[in-house]
Amino acid sequence: MSGTADPKSAREHARAQGGTRVETMPVLPPVADDLPNGVAPEDLVWEETVAPGGYTSRRIARGTRLRLIDKAGDACASLNIFNAEMPTERLNVADTVKVQWNAYLGEGKLLLSDMGRVLASILEDGSGTHDTFCGVSNAASNLRKYGEGRNSGAYPNGRDRLILGAAKHGLTRRDVHPAINLFKGTKIEADGGITPLIGPFDAGRAVLLRAEMEVILVIANCPHVLDPRPGYHSTPLRVTAWRGPITPHEDPVRNATPEGQRAFLNTEDYYRR
Repeated sequence: MSGTADPKSAREHARAQGGTRVETMPVLPPVADDLPNGVAPEDLVWEETVAPGGYTSRRIARGTRLRLIDKAGDACASLNIFNAEMPTERLNVADTVKVQWNAYLGEGKLLLSDMGRVLASILEDGSGTHDTFCGVSNAASNLRKYGEGRNSGAYPNGRDRLILGAAKHGLTRRDVHPAINLFKGTKIEADGGITPLIGPFDAGRAVLLRAEMEVILVIANCPHVLDPRPGYHSTPLRVTAWRGPITPHEDPVRNATPEGQRAFLNTEDYYRR
């Protein structure tokens, strides 16, 4: 008979797992030994490693710094971002590209909402390979490529992972919008074709974001939809967040372009209440 066949045995088995630590799990309370200089341990609000094929989500305050690390060189961080107070406002990939006259994200670029406000800015970029064109995989695309794409299966897809993360904040399938992909890139060729920049890359590449509004962040860590390799390639993604000051008026990212200045003015006007 199984050791968990009756409620008492199942309870004892479950309680025996207390204190178990694995790489891919949230750390509670959050602890990190590599915070930047000047960041106090008590300012840490989120420490988690997302498993290959996994997802996570969290509401973070305005001014929070969010560091993503591709631990083994094959993570793909697909992001959905919502205004936490009014989730009908969310990341608009098309506006992020066209307002900044640039489709290739990197240090100093902004992630803009459909209301012309700055949801987050990229303060540091140790990757240089990101994608604003392709979105994420879905159950049908994973079924064609891997033979299975269900959430509960061996090859979960990016869209369903984003749906699960959004659901934890009361959002539904209809709220999941086109994502941006960090750590996996694309290049648009002269003939309009898309060349995927998939890697694997060096381990430890990092991206640092700053939340410019109070946001809900949903992250899926599934293979890029254009990954040409036959296998399901994904490696752990580390997420660390700490409290930080709201962007000052003299901030260089805020003032880098006229378009960015206007987007920050829109953001500040939203909070002028």
